[in-house]
Amino acid sequence: MTGIPSSPSDHALADVMPSVAAALGAGTRNPLALEPCRDAVLVLVDGLGAELIREHADDAPTLAALSTRMISAGFPATTATSLTSLAVGAPCSRHGIVGYSFRISDAEGPATSFNPLRWTLGSAGGPSALDRFPPREVQQHPSLLELLAAQGVEVTYVMREDFRDSGLTRAAFRADGAYLPASSLDEVRRGVLDSVGGPSRTRRFVYAYFGDLDLVGHIHGPGSPEWVRSLREVDAFVADLAADLPHGCTLLLTADHGMVTAETVVDIDFSPALLADVDTVAGEARVRHVYARDGSANDVLAAWTSELRGHALVISREQALDELLFGRGRDHAARLGDVIAVATGGVVLARTRNEQLESSLLGHHGANTPAEQHIPLIVR
Repeated sequence: MTGIPSSPSDHALADVMPSVAAALGAGTRNPLALEPCRDAVLVLVDGLGAELIREHADDAPTLAALSTRMISAGFPATTATSLTSLAVGAPCSRHGIVGYSFRISDAEGPATSFNPLRWTLGSAGGPSALDRFPPREVQQHPSLLELLAAQGVEVTYVMREDFRDSGLTRAAFRADGAYLPASSLDEVRRGVLDSVGGPSRTRRFVYAYFGDLDLVGHIHGPGSPEWVRSLREVDAFVADLAADLPHGCTLLLTADHGMVTAETVVDIDFSPALLADVDTVAGEARVRHVYARDGSANDVLAAWTSELRGHALVISREQALDELLFGRGRDHAARLGDVIAVATGGVVLARTRNEQLESSLLGHHGANTPAEQHIPLIVR
């Protein structure tokens, strides 16, 4: 029996941290109506979609039983966007991390494609963007973790060592705090318990991140034997952590997105009609930002609409803004593609020549299907 509701509430990932701050007495906006607490632990499991928990409830009985609330990841459902929305409590229309990659400009030169997950120029494997695009300039909103620290809450991060000073961490989370390196689930569990296990005169907040489930899903596909094995390990971890946390400490667990399996591949790099009059193609295989050459936006929109009929929803930047696809606000409209293509079903909009690694993956996310958008929210 699964406790997961059939549809999400009206709340999104961006509502989690404002509610945590309110529960800790450091904020007033509490959309999730969390109860007051002295200590709080937020665990984010990358790629843990609510629909996947429902489909594999027998392999994840603890997650299935505890996932009585479902929220939306926000669009696009991709890690860099979602983590920033979580940290600052706002959609990407306000914080500006509008996808896996997108075009960005500064005073030093022409606009260039930028990958915020790796904080690189051009592609995930491109040169570092840290000097040209400092994280706090690319994303200027204060984070809720900064608010907690300013209000005297002790902030601790439990995640991989290489994330400590990454561009994305510096842009999204921003707040100083204790850092406990952790790669495995056992290390995450020990780090969390070490942070809140003993007595303290101050309120405490712990943010913990685990990314292996997402990695396995990308490589082997969600629902594969390898992925199911990883899900079982996450389930056991949650059961143990929930049992071991001290009384008075609130545990929250959520995700940044779900995942779908690639079924139909459209290769942009070998489709002349999709490349005609196009300057840059960014985004990822489920959501593409297409930047047209000057004066060609309407032609590109028509070509992509025609070529991808039945495979993707293709809209203009203005339509995306009018429909609030990326959230309310136009602060970072220039970062959006002139044309935006959102894959449907199991379609992936691959680039086998320019994105060889990404195009080889079996699992993908980013679009607005329930499998990608619905994420669990566990509160204990």
